Amino acid sequence: MERIMINPLLSIQNSPTKFLKPPLSSIHRRKQLQERQSNNNTLFMVDTKPRRATTLACLSIRRRRNNNGVSEFEETARFEQVGGKGISVLCGLGYWVQGSRCFPWLALNFHMVHSLALQPSTLQLVQYSCSLPMVAKPLYGVLSDVLYIGTGRRVPYITIGVFLQVLAWGSMGIFQGAREVLPSLVAFVLLSNLGASITEVAKDALVAEYGLRYRINGLQSYALMASAAGGVLGNLLGGYLLLTTPPKISFLVFAGLLSLQLVVSLSSKEESFGLPRIAETSSVLESVNKQISNLREAIQADEISQPLIWAVVSIAMVPLLSGSVFCYQTQVLNLDPSVIGMSKVIGQLMLLCLTAIYDRYLKTLPMRPLIHIIQLLYGLSILLDFILVKQINLGFGISNEIYVLCFSSLAEILAQFKILPFAVRLASMCPQGCEGSVTSFLASTLCLSQIVSAFLGVGLANLIGITSSNYSNLSSGILIQSLAALVPLCFMHFVPMSEPVIEKERKRGISKRSRRNRRVGRVVDKENVDYRRERESEEAQR
Repeated sequence: MERIMINPLLSIQNSPTKFLKPPLSSIHRRKQLQERQSNNNTLFMVDTKPRRATTLACLSIRRRRNNNGVSEFEETARFEQVGGKGISVLCGLGYWVQGSRCFPWLALNFHMVHSLALQPSTLQLVQYSCSLPMVAKPLYGVLSDVLYIGTGRRVPYITIGVFLQVLAWGSMGIFQGAREVLPSLVAFVLLSNLGASITEVAKDALVAEYGLRYRINGLQSYALMASAAGGVLGNLLGGYLLLTTPPKISFLVFAGLLSLQLVVSLSSKEESFGLPRIAETSSVLESVNKQISNLREAIQADEISQPLIWAVVSIAMVPLLSGSVFCYQTQVLNLDPSVIGMSKVIGQLMLLCLTAIYDRYLKTLPMRPLIHIIQLLYGLSILLDFILVKQINLGFGISNEIYVLCFSSLAEILAQFKILPFAVRLASMCPQGCEGSVTSFLASTLCLSQIVSAFLGVGLANLIGITSSNYSNLSSGILIQSLAALVPLCFMHFVPMSEPVIEKERKRGISKRSRRNRRVGRVVDKENVDYRRERESEEAQR
C-alpha cells in the first residue's frame, strides 16, 4: 500500500485551523533573552534613587552555520568584567606589597641577630610567635563577610590593615626604643602582622568573590605572581639597603610603600567592582553566628575538609630549622646580606616561573599526582642545606656564595608553591557569601601549622644542642626534617584526584548539551519546539 505524505503547509488552506503567532516574534525573543540573562547570573546594578535596573555586560550573539547540510543556530553569551581595572590595581598592588614584606623582615632578622644578639632558637621563636595574629584570620573573614563599614565590606578592611602596618613599621623606623627593646619590638611586629592579616583576608575574599561572580577560575595564580614579583624587588632592595644603611632605613622605606597602598585603597570604591550587596540584618551578633554556622557547614564537606587536613598536617609535622640555618649562614659562613638577599630573589623568580607554568599547563592536571611530586621534591630539596652544612659543595668546586644563591631558597619556594593548588580549589568551591570566611580559614590553618612546625623546630634544636656557638648537630636535624617531609606521602588518599566540583559541573553541563545537540542534529529554541508540537497535534486531529 502506497503511503501518501501530506504536507501540512499545503493542507492548512482548507482546514478550519486558526493561524498561530510566529514563533520568533520580537516580543517573545526579548522575553527569552531576558530569561537567559537571569539564568546566567547577569549582573544588575540597582540605583537607589530611581528604581530601575541597568544591565551591565550582557552581550548575546546568535549566528547561523551550515553543518553537513543542516542549519544550526548557536548562541553564546559574553560577560564583561565590571571594575576589572580598579580591582587589578587595588589587589595587584596589595599582593605586590605583601610579597615585598620580605625586605623589612630581612633587615629585622639581621637586627635581632647582630644588634640584639638573639640565639637561633630564640630568633625562630620570636619570628613565629609574632605570627599569632594571623591565626585569628577566620574572625576577620567572618566580620568581612557580614559587617559593612560604610558602603563596603572588603576595601575598608584593606584600608584598616594597611594603616596598622604603616603605624607599626613607621614607629620601628622612627623611634629607637621601638626597635632596640625586645618587648616593644615584639609588640610592634605583632601590630604589623595584625594589619597584614586583616589586609590579606580582605584581598583574598575580594579576589575569590570577584572570580566567582564573573566565573574566572584561577585568579589566585595571578595573585601569587604579583606577590612573587614583589618578593623579587623586595629582596633586591633589602640586600642593597642592608649593605649601605642601618635596618631602620628599610623599615621607613617599607612604610613608604605601605603609604602608597593606603592612598590607593582610600581612593578605591567597592561599588565600582559590580559585586552584589548582601542583605544586612539588624543584629551584628546574629549575622556573625549565622556566618560561623555557614563556615562550619562548608568546611565539613569532604571535598574541602580532606585536602585541607592533608595540607595542614604536611606542614605541621615537619620541624622547621630556618632560624638555625640563617644563623649558620651569617655567623659561621659569614655571608653578606646581599648574598642572602639575592638568594631570595632567585627563589622568588623560581616561584614566579612555577606559578606561570601552573596557570598555563598544570592547572587542569589531577591534583593528587601533582601534589605527590611537589611534596617529594620538597623533602629532597631540604637535603640541599645538609650539603651546605657538610661543605660537600666545596668538594665539587662550588663556593658557598654561589651555592646559597642557587639552591638555598628552593625548599622554601616549593613549600609556598604547594599551597597554590589547594588555594585555587577552595576558592572555586566557596559558597556565595562565605568567600572571606573560607579563604581566611585556609590561611589561618596554614599559618597555625607553620607556627607548630616552627615550635617543633625549636624543640628539636634544643634537643640536639644547636646554639650560636655549636652547629655540629645541625646536619642531623636537617636529615630529620627531610625524613619528616616525606611522611605525608603515605596518606595521599586525602588529596582528591578530581578537579573542583564547580569545574566538573560546568564541563558536565557542556558535555550533556553537546550530546543533546548531536542527537537532535540541530539547536532549536524552546519556542520553536512548542510551535512544532502544537502543529503536529493539530495535524493528528485532522
